[in-house]
Amino acid sequence: MNSRRSLLKGAARIGTGMIKSNPQKILGQGTDWRFFNELKKGAEGMIGRREFVHALAGTAGLAGLGARPAAAEAPPETLKVRLAWTGSTCQASQYVAEELLRLEGFREVEFPDLSEGGGIGVARSLAAGRADLTMNFVGPLVVEVDAGSPLVLLAGGHVGCFELIGTERVRAIRDLKGRTVAVADPVTTFIFLDSLVGYVGLDPRKDMKTVFHPADEAIKLLAEGRIDAYLAFPPATQELRARKIGHVVVATVTDRPWSQYFCCMLAGNREFVRRHPVATKRAMRAILKSADICALEPERAARALVGRGYTKQYEYALQLMRDIPYGKWREYDPEDTVRFYSLRLHEKGVIKSSPQKILTQGTDWRFLNELKKELKG
Repeated sequence: MNSRRSLLKGAARIGTGMIKSNPQKILGQGTDWRFFNELKKGAEGMIGRREFVHALAGTAGLAGLGARPAAAEAPPETLKVRLAWTGSTCQASQYVAEELLRLEGFREVEFPDLSEGGGIGVARSLAAGRADLTMNFVGPLVVEVDAGSPLVLLAGGHVGCFELIGTERVRAIRDLKGRTVAVADPVTTFIFLDSLVGYVGLDPRKDMKTVFHPADEAIKLLAEGRIDAYLAFPPATQELRARKIGHVVVATVTDRPWSQYFCCMLAGNREFVRRHPVATKRAMRAILKSADICALEPERAARALVGRGYTKQYEYALQLMRDIPYGKWREYDPEDTVRFYSLRLHEKGVIKSSPQKILTQGTDWRFLNELKKELKG
């Protein structure tokens, strides 16, 4: 309701001798709307804590996101949970889950910056106890399970966050032979490149020149034609598309077999999961609900991602939400993903363990199976 109109009505109603001033005089002497009007303008296009919680509650009825099962459970064994900032915005479902985590009983929700060292650094930091749970690329998680690190894969995250972007010289994966390909680092993204080109019989160590550049440098080199292809992850994929640099050679969100498997999965520190099973399930519930919000309310999720400082570009964040199918965590079998990538990495000699050994030692689907029944889409 308009504040000025409300005051005029109120003044008119009490014009029965209780006050001497007329309504206009009350407005002239006793009001100042400058700050309020500035705040209304400043709030446009932004999402606040209360709005986001209400948005989640409003969507809950559509996606089976009600809170009754959570309320019936025991409280979490710990009131603090730490999720990693991985350096990639594709794990948006955990970054915008903060309010849902608080609704699950966590009073302290932290996002330590574990982005140094890429996905393999995140996996090692998780195993070392610097985070309790986190989304991460599946390849590094499998590599660390093979190495005996104390982490456990708990659920699928989303499909299709990485793309192979090429110049006109590269129209298919096989065209990479003899070409120069940029990846972000010699471990994490190289694992994806290895599994990607290995699927068609190429070896990135022998059949192409692999160079390592951070995203901004790789984008510049691709635009200048000084490299032939770049294996890109969000938000670089959205920037490349917006700037019309290169073309998509492989989009793992649509191209088989990659589109049939998760690229990122939710994992936990093994000791945290063992000691805090209720907290683990509650945190997983919040993150999986948040994934549904990313799928059903992309604009709100994108504003939350920007508002919390994980990215500056709302347009890129919104495009990310629309590009990646966050709601697939119910449909796809995470065990198939672990088996697929473990087999690729085993065939290339990156890991020694068989896919079955990785599944036996490094996965726990109990919480996910319970939540699938509870959070029916």
